[in-house]
Amino acid sequence: MSLWMILPVSLPALTITGIWVVCLNYSGYIVKKKPWASNLCSDVLICSKCGTLPPESCFFSLICSTGSFMVMVIVLLRYAHVIEKHQNCVLNTASLSTGWICAAGLIMVGNFQVQLT
Repeated sequence: MSLWMILPVSLPALTITGIWVVCLNYSGYIVKKKPWASNLCSDVLICSKCGTLPPESCFFSLICSTGSFMVMVIVLLRYAHVIEKHQNCVLNTASLSTGWICAAGLIMVGNFQVQLT
């Protein structure tokens, strides 16, 4: 049994766990309620809030970059596996390019955060 099988399983496990750690670390800053933030969703922990403040933004960027790299490796391994087992087809090439576009989008989200006020 190959150890490469662990990579696709570890991607969501590590990424989701890492983002929750960032959001739960951020929750210490939500203690002070702002009077203008009285809507229903003001206390919900979302990545746009969690990834903007200085200590959490570094962790958020690191998690997104690591997850993006893992997506690129998984997509490339899948592409090579399909070529080895079957012929190269347009759908296989399209899945490679789509996976890498998604990975590039995740890098953009992780490294260019917008400060919410």
